[in-house]
Amino acid sequence: MNKQKFIDKFMAAFVLLAMFKIIGIVAQLFHESFRSVVGTLIIFLIVAFIILMVIASLKDKEQNERNTRRKGAGGGNFYLENSLFDRIRSKYEEVAEKYIAENDYKKAAKVYMNLLQDNYRGAKTLEDGGFYNEAAAVYLKKLKYKSDAANCYEKAKQYKKAIDLYKEMEQKEKVGDLYREINDLKNAHTYYQMVADDYISNNQMVKASLIYRKKMENPEAAQKILLKGWEEDKDTFNCLNNYFANIFDIQKLQSEIQELYGTTPAHKKIIYLDAMKHEFKKDPKLESITRNIAYEIIAEKIGTRSEIVNELKHFNPDDEVILKDISRYKTGRNKMFRN
Repeated sequence: MNKQKFIDKFMAAFVLLAMFKIIGIVAQLFHESFRSVVGTLIIFLIVAFIILMVIASLKDKEQNERNTRRKGAGGGNFYLENSLFDRIRSKYEEVAEKYIAENDYKKAAKVYMNLLQDNYRGAKTLEDGGFYNEAAAVYLKKLKYKSDAANCYEKAKQYKKAIDLYKEMEQKEKVGDLYREINDLKNAHTYYQMVADDYISNNQMVKASLIYRKKMENPEAAQKILLKGWEEDKDTFNCLNNYFANIFDIQKLQSEIQELYGTTPAHKKIIYLDAMKHEFKKDPKLESITRNIAYEIIAEKIGTRSEIVNELKHFNPDDEVILKDISRYKTGRNKMFRN
C-alpha cells in the first residue's frame, strides 16, 4: 500500500469516526426536542450533509494541499484535521446566528455551549434573550462570574440571590440599593452607613456626604460630614464649597458664611477666599458680604503675599478703577523693590 492510499484510508476512517462523534453530540443536544426515529434520522442527515460539504470543499483544494503534505504525512494530516474542524466550527457559528435571528436564544445558547464549548457566549446569548435566571446559572456555575450572575439575578428581580452575591463581593452600596428596592430600609441604611464610614475613614468626606444626602435622605448628617471635613482639613475646599452649595435659603446662607468665617483659622483664610469667589457669583444678595470678607482676607495677607491683590478683580468685575489701582499698586511695588 503506497503512502497516498494509506493517507486516504486513514482520512476516511477519521471522517467516519468524527461523523459518529458529532451525531452523538447533536443527539444529546436535542434529546428533549427530537425523541422519535424520524427526528434522529433528520439529525443524521443534517450532520452528514455538513460533513459532505466540508469534504467536497477540501477536495477542491487537494492539489494545493499536497505540496504542503509533502513535508510529512503527519504534518499534512494535522493540517487537514484542523481545516476540517475549522469548517465545522464555522457551520455551527452559522447555525447559532440563524437561531438568534429567529429569536430562538435558548437553542443558540446550546450550540455555543455544547458544540462550540463557549460558555460565556452561551450565557450572554441567554441574557440577551431575556432568560436571566438561566444566564445567571451559567455565569455562576460554569464561569464563576459572580458580578455577571448578580446582574442577571437583578434583572430577573431575584433580589435575594443578587444581594447574596453582592455581599460576597463586598459591594456594600449595591447591597443597600437592592434592599431599598425591596423597601427594606433598615438593612439598606445599615449598608449605606458602612459605605459612608468607609469613605470617612479614607478622608473622602464629600462622597460620604452624598451617601447621606442621596441614599439615606439625611441632609443634616450630610452637612455635618462636610463641616467635619472642613474643620479637620480633609478635602477642605470641596467640603466648604459643597457645604455652602447645599444651603438654598439665601438669608441662611448669608448667616452661615459670616458665622463660619468668624471661626476660620489663619492658615485656611486663602481657601475661604477661594470659596467666596464662587459664592459672590451665586446671587446678587451675596455680593456685599462676600466682598467684605474678601477685602478683610486680602488686607490681612497682602504683606506676605503681594499677588493676592489680584483677587480684588473677582469681587469687582465691572470696576475699571479698581483694576487700574491694582496695576498701579503692582507697578509701585516693583519700583520699590528695584530701588
